[in-house]
Amino acid sequence: MYYEPGQTPHGLPHDPFKSCVVPRPIGWISTIDRQGRHNLAPFSQFQNVTFDPPIVMFSANQNSAGLRKDTVRNAEDSGEFVWNMATWSQREAVNVTAMELPPGDDEFERAGLVKLPSHRVKPPRVAGSPIQFECVYLNTLRFPGTPPMGAADVVFGRVVGIHIDDAALTAEGLVDVLGIRPIARMGYFDYTVVESLFRMVIPGDNRALLAGLEGSAAKAQDARSAPDAQGPRTG
Repeated sequence: MYYEPGQTPHGLPHDPFKSCVVPRPIGWISTIDRQGRHNLAPFSQFQNVTFDPPIVMFSANQNSAGLRKDTVRNAEDSGEFVWNMATWSQREAVNVTAMELPPGDDEFERAGLVKLPSHRVKPPRVAGSPIQFECVYLNTLRFPGTPPMGAADVVFGRVVGIHIDDAALTAEGLVDVLGIRPIARMGYFDYTVVESLFRMVIPGDNRALLAGLEGSAAKAQDARSAPDAQGPRTG
């Protein structure tokens, strides 16, 4: 099949677009507004941008009334937000916090979640979430779209603090993804959970490239400064 979004019909019972870019990590974002009230909401359009320094982003469409979401306004106003990893054990709470509530209603309380204090920022963290990033707001890119919900605010933040539950690490010091069981967004009303993994390492001995794949700033710097460091070959 072939169709042109917004121009020709796809002819399917449900729009397939979001089901074609899968799985998507969930940005479970906690913020605080100007009155000091807490907010928590999940965003399925979330990703890391780079690792040195670590930067993440989340994209928020407008709400069903065509207004900017509280999370975006709060991040811009306060200059801070926290990403909390969403896992299988807290899937129902994630779903509850996706509800559209009036500004000032506390999603932590609605979902029965306990708040943990952050170290570098004011928004609280979600207790029980195995990994959290404390972030300072960088900027927002706003993309126009079809009303009421099509426009999107893409929010970027620099990670200034990382919390990892010791129980979420293996004996080798790796993040125990299979034990954590992160959930991810598919399309329609579907989600998935990480229950298997496999490993592939790029062939060759380019230490800087491998350090970038790992996401290690220290190893990348060491590789660049090593006497035998080689740049990319040309010709």
